[in-house]
Amino acid sequence: VQLVESGGGLVQAGGSLRLSCAASGRISSYPAMGWFRQAPGKEREFVAAIRWSRGDTYYADSVKGRFTISRDNAKNMVFLQMNSLKPEDTAIYYCAADEYYRSAYSAETDFGAWGQGTQVTVSS
Repeated sequence: VQLVESGGGLVQAGGSLRLSCAASGRISSYPAMGWFRQAPGKEREFVAAIRWSRGDTYYADSVKGRFTISRDNAKNMVFLQMNSLKPEDTAIYYCAADEYYRSAYSAETDFGAWGQGTQVTVSS
């Protein structure tokens, strides 16, 4: 499976951005998709995840109420709507795919396919 992110950019604090992830290849073998981010000098961390079939969603506490993950099954695309952005949201955002059914999704090591990432910068 191939994953390509887009939609990153520079935005002021309080603003919004919408990230997109286009999936191609054997995406039907991957029940869930996720977004992770890595800020400078920090480890990559979980942001949100969604199941393709039922649309169940999972969020990190730091983004609950501000970010929304969604998917378009017909287009094999996953989105991350980010509102009320803060400078601490600045990071490279990665789209990822998990090939297993799990009770929940948040562990980086569970996701076996990754995109190249898209930069999000939030200015204060």
